[in-house]
Amino acid sequence: MSRTALVYHPSFLEHDNGPGHPESPARLQTVLEHCEQTGVAAHCLRLEPVAASVEAITRVHAPEHVRYIASRSDLGRLVAETPDTLISPGTYQAALMAAGGVITAVDAVMDGSIDNAFCMVRPPGHHAELDQAFGFCYFNNIAIAARHLRVVHGLQRVAIVDFDVHHGNGTQHSFEADASVFFFSVHQYSPGFFPGTGAREERGSSAGRGSTLNAPLPPGCGDSDYKRVFREHLRPAMDQFKPEFLLVSAGFDAHRSDPLAGMELTTSAYEPLTRALVDLAADHCQGRLVSVLEGGYHLRALAESAGIHLQVLLG
Repeated sequence: MSRTALVYHPSFLEHDNGPGHPESPARLQTVLEHCEQTGVAAHCLRLEPVAASVEAITRVHAPEHVRYIASRSDLGRLVAETPDTLISPGTYQAALMAAGGVITAVDAVMDGSIDNAFCMVRPPGHHAELDQAFGFCYFNNIAIAARHLRVVHGLQRVAIVDFDVHHGNGTQHSFEADASVFFFSVHQYSPGFFPGTGAREERGSSAGRGSTLNAPLPPGCGDSDYKRVFREHLRPAMDQFKPEFLLVSAGFDAHRSDPLAGMELTTSAYEPLTRALVDLAADHCQGRLVSVLEGGYHLRALAESAGIHLQVLLG
C-alpha cells in the first residue's frame, strides 16, 4: 500500500460564494464524509497545510493581483469579480491555504515522507490567470506547486495532467512558453462552453512550443473516449517527456451527473484513469504524484468519484 496523504483544512470552508453557488463548502464536506464513511480516509496520512507565502504565489501571479484579492477580502462582504467568481471575507486566507496545501504535499513527496497525495482543497485554481480571478479560481494552486518544484527543488521536468471537464486556461497560460513544464488537458470543447480555450492547435509558444497538449472532446463522450485519450495521447507524450514529478488537476465534473457540463463519464471510470496516472508516475517519476481537487458540482457523484480516485492512489 502506498503512503498516501490527504490534505485538508477547515479554512477551506470559509471561502463563501453565496447561496446557491455550485462551488460551495458542501463539496469538501461531502467528499470528506464519504471518504471517512467508506474507510478510505483512515488509511491516509493527514498533512496539515501551511499557508503559501506571497513569494510562492508571485512566481505565478502578478503581485498586484495578490494584493487585490487580499484587499477585496478585507472589505468584509461578498464582492463579485465576475458574475460567478466572488470574494468573501474568508477567500484570501482560504486561497493561501489551498495553494500552501499543495506545496506542503509536494514537499512531503520530495523528502520521502509520503509517496503521493490528494489535496482536498478549495477554492480551486486552474482557471486563475496571471492577474485575474476567473472561473471560481483565485490563485492557481497547481501552477504554484509546479513552479515550487522547479525553483525550490530544482526539478527539470514537471508534468501537469488536467482531467477537469473545463480546460485549465490559467495553467496553460502560465507555462505555454516554458519547456520544463508539460501541460496536458482533456476537456469538453464546444461552442460557448467555458472557458473557450483548449483547442488542439494550442501547443505552446516560443521555447515552450510542443510542451502543451490539448485533447478537446465534444459533449457526450464517455468512459471509452477518455481511456482512449489517455492511451493514445497522454501515455506517448509522457513517455517522450519523461517527467520527474506528476501533478494532477483532478476535476470530477466530466461525470454524467454533473450539472455544469455535458460529458458522460461514470463513477467507475475514475478507477482506470487514476490507475493510468499512477502507472505513469511509477514509470517516470519514482511514483511521485500529487493530485489537486478542481471541479465537480454534483455532490454525490463528486464524493464517490473522488473516493475512487483516492482509493487508487492508496493502491
